[in-house]
Amino acid sequence: MFSGRMDELRRKLIESDFDVALITDDDSVYYFTGYYDYLHMEFGRPTILVVPREGESLLITPSMELDMAEAAAVVDRIEAWNDGMGEEWRTALPASLAGSGRVAIEPDVMPPLVRNYLDTIVAVSRLGDVTPIVSDMRMIKSEEEMNLARHAGQVAMAMMDAGREAIGDGVREYEVALATSAAGTRKAAELLDAHYQDARMSPNTHFLQIMASGAEITKPHHRATTRVMRRGEPVFLCFCGMTNFHRFKLGFDRTFWIGEIADKSQEAVYRVAVESQAAALKLLRPGITAEEVHAAYADVIQGAGYEYPFRCGRATGFSFLEKPQLVFGDKTVLQPGMVLAVDGSVSVARSFRAQVGDSFIVTEDGYEQLTIHPKSLNDVVL
Repeated sequence: MFSGRMDELRRKLIESDFDVALITDDDSVYYFTGYYDYLHMEFGRPTILVVPREGESLLITPSMELDMAEAAAVVDRIEAWNDGMGEEWRTALPASLAGSGRVAIEPDVMPPLVRNYLDTIVAVSRLGDVTPIVSDMRMIKSEEEMNLARHAGQVAMAMMDAGREAIGDGVREYEVALATSAAGTRKAAELLDAHYQDARMSPNTHFLQIMASGAEITKPHHRATTRVMRRGEPVFLCFCGMTNFHRFKLGFDRTFWIGEIADKSQEAVYRVAVESQAAALKLLRPGITAEEVHAAYADVIQGAGYEYPFRCGRATGFSFLEKPQLVFGDKTVLQPGMVLAVDGSVSVARSFRAQVGDSFIVTEDGYEQLTIHPKSLNDVVL
């Protein structure tokens, strides 16, 4: 799998007249090599994958990660460097670029430290952007990746079920977060044991739980706190950061109420949110552009008298945000094998916000739903 992706990247480099690519994005390094869980630029330690159009691939990584690299990375050669010794990672990089003409980099994600050094050894006129090549490769998922997406959906649904069960009058928000994390971890462990051979892959879910309740409901990325939830209040649960199974990400969220809907005006807002997602899903199929899906969703929301919404959704995979985005201006034509998070959402400033969201695989004749949880009003009043 990884060697096949590397071979395809080489073909793309030749087509685009690049001599070598430097990959520094963590998720792309994993996509091409299978190497993960190393300490990177957040700790001042770059890892760089060097892929020439011809010749050996090279992974430059800290020596403290050498055991992991040798166990996981599908590359031709590994060069390890140590903190403070010689020129560190700068020792191997110039030699790997010697004689190269055009060098393809990821300008938006390359660490500034690496880019600043690269500018001293490679003329700017020789640099190009490999991001479109990598993004297009990662956009259409393989059968193996789609199976990962299906399993990630199971993890997400286990977390949603646990969160729903934990919500209640008098319950603190963080108790819900503890329940979702435990449920997701157990489901992930079950799937890893049943279907995968990589004993190094952790089942533990992570990322601070996105949730909001009561008056905080209008904050879309509020985190679980010590707040005590009360009967009649709305509660929003989002797993877009926590659904990360075997490094594959999805989007998934729901709005609930505890016992009853105290503010009846919230019902109409919620219905429009559900209808806006349904409108997007009516168009979700191959041959439709990303912005057409967004337009269908936005028309429902604005037609009901609410403000123009944020994007309808986005592609996911080994990164939380991939190509395309379901938003005006993105004219990418949807194709089978894309994995997309599709939302329905309505916001009323400083009053109420309702959102439902699920993830889908685009199929030959429509879509396959990966995350399933009830969303009729009768089902979301707990």
